[in-house]
Amino acid sequence: QVQLVESGGGLVQAGGSLRLSCAASGTTFSIHAMGWWRQAPGQQRELVAAWTTGDITSYAASVKGRFTISRDNAKNTVYLQMNSLKPEDTAVYYCSATSGRLYWGQGTQVTVSS
Repeated sequence: QVQLVESGGGLVQAGGSLRLSCAASGTTFSIHAMGWWRQAPGQQRELVAAWTTGDITSYAASVKGRFTISRDNAKNTVYLQMNSLKPEDTAVYYCSATSGRLYWGQGTQVTVSS
């Protein structure tokens, strides 16, 4: 079992930055992929950034060049650094981890004002 706890969301003006954190606990040694997703009201949940073993990362086109995913293995924590935020980045952001199955965090709200 893996437990995920996100933090770092909040309200920020357009052009600003936020850093989200996702702390993993439980059987973390078996995690081989982690991701950050977001879901805006009335929209489907979408993957915005992913990390896999070997420090391989990938990004949605809408955030490439603005968001950076990274993992601190010692802290079992994955981060999402979000720069140049836009109002359309407003959503609930969820962390995921893959370890035999997909685990989810509880989500954290990010609101970007214009």
